[in-house]
Amino acid sequence: MNGSTPPAATPTASAPASPSAPASPSAPAGTTAPADDEPSGGTGFASWPTATDEQPVSSTIEVKGEYDGSLKRFHGSGELGGSGQDEGQDPLFKLADGATLKNVVLGTPAADGVHCSGSCTLINVWWEDVGEDAASFKGTSSSARYEVIGGGARKADDKVFQHNGAGTLTIRDFQVSEFGKLYRSCGNCGTQYQRHVVVDNVLVTSPGKVLAGVNANYGDTATLSGVTIVGDGKKKIAVCERFQGNDSGDEPTKLGSGPDGKACVYEESDVTYQ
Repeated sequence: MNGSTPPAATPTASAPASPSAPASPSAPAGTTAPADDEPSGGTGFASWPTATDEQPVSSTIEVKGEYDGSLKRFHGSGELGGSGQDEGQDPLFKLADGATLKNVVLGTPAADGVHCSGSCTLINVWWEDVGEDAASFKGTSSSARYEVIGGGARKADDKVFQHNGAGTLTIRDFQVSEFGKLYRSCGNCGTQYQRHVVVDNVLVTSPGKVLAGVNANYGDTATLSGVTIVGDGKKKIAVCERFQGNDSGDEPTKLGSGPDGKACVYEESDVTYQ
């Protein structure tokens, strides 16, 4: 393989099966972005960080316990050097059940970003140019808990967070811009589960298409609050869409959009436009 292979991640702690983390992680000193990279709306959002170093990744970094990237920029090289939308790409980081990844900048190419094999926590993780997906959540237990706390993602042609497995994903204090879908419960996976997402205090900058897409027929739910949408005066970004999912691989059928108190759980007042 081309490029230099990073050392394997050395666990520094054993994360619990249902990890928790501070609601407002702070970036290390000296990583504040220039003034023109400040968040354009909302409160309590960090500036996009300036990477402290650069590290090519030619084979997936396996993470157990906790991996602190010290805000280095990681980008794919060799077999991980692709930046297309092909399904089945390998990730830059693969997290074991209960692992934590924090203070990481994913540059370009980003391959398939981050994979969580079970419960996981992503703290202060930034995707500068999303590849296939920013992160995919693959735990098979209904008790799996995934948390994305702080950080942000840009330039996602399709999905930012792909939920293929079971359990609940919480996205909190996060920023997203230039995206297709912030979250999608897999609409046509061969094995389907009931899935849940909680979106809280998220800053959204257009252009974008959908914040959350869920499968109503499998009992999925999307619970949203504190969403600020910037630059979408015509309200083209759908907050929540409901689908008829399937396990046949066919394109899922869209059933509707907007709050319904069942699959899409939020009030109109939970979304602010600037």
